[in-house]
Amino acid sequence: MKFNERLIAGQFIKRYKRFFVDVKIGNDKVVAHCPNTGSMMGLLKKGNNVWISKSDNLKRKLQYTLQIIEDQKSKVGINTHLTNKIVFDALDRRAIKNFKNLDKIQHEVKFGKNTRFDFLITEKYKKTFIEVKNVTLSREKKIAEFPDAVTSRGSKHIRKLLEANKKGYEIYLFFVIQRNDCNKFKLAKDIDPEYCELLLKAVKKNLKILCYDCKFSSKGIKLNREIQLKI
Repeated sequence: MKFNERLIAGQFIKRYKRFFVDVKIGNDKVVAHCPNTGSMMGLLKKGNNVWISKSDNLKRKLQYTLQIIEDQKSKVGINTHLTNKIVFDALDRRAIKNFKNLDKIQHEVKFGKNTRFDFLITEKYKKTFIEVKNVTLSREKKIAEFPDAVTSRGSKHIRKLLEANKKGYEIYLFFVIQRNDCNKFKLAKDIDPEYCELLLKAVKKNLKILCYDCKFSSKGIKLNREIQLKI
């Protein structure tokens, strides 16, 4: 997944009103859009190195967008709007071993009246729904965690995936760790015990879990290696 604009380096000052961050660039301060509705626990430390993009679209209220934060010398992608693009790029390149033989990829596919799943993968004899989750939290060295806040939306997706499985679909929950410093992944049971319990029960009912970290460059972010899930 390639960035549309060149990234600009700066330092994080503060986040406010959920979608706004102040960033220092040289001697100047700019306001950037924060494309992440989560808590971003552990990342919002004043002085952290950040990388932002600048849009040429003059109609935008905010020209700048926060893309990456550095946490303990490791890059963390915080733009949740890019997560599906990272996965799609890997699917399209047949870089995910579970889906190397796919025939068709569909985005944002409706299921039922009020649910859309991120991807529907069609292979010769099966159809698979994939719901993607962005992971940024790491409270222990080299261990990524999810969620970083209570997620009723995440619980809803698990329940809907189980409904889809009853109708013959294979189902996957795909955790994208937008970090490059973790080699294990676990559930943050202390943050949202209900979600974690639901997920563990769903695994026993055919829900499959995939987890990959990311590789960063000045040009973009791509899916890197499969990460061990610690349950």
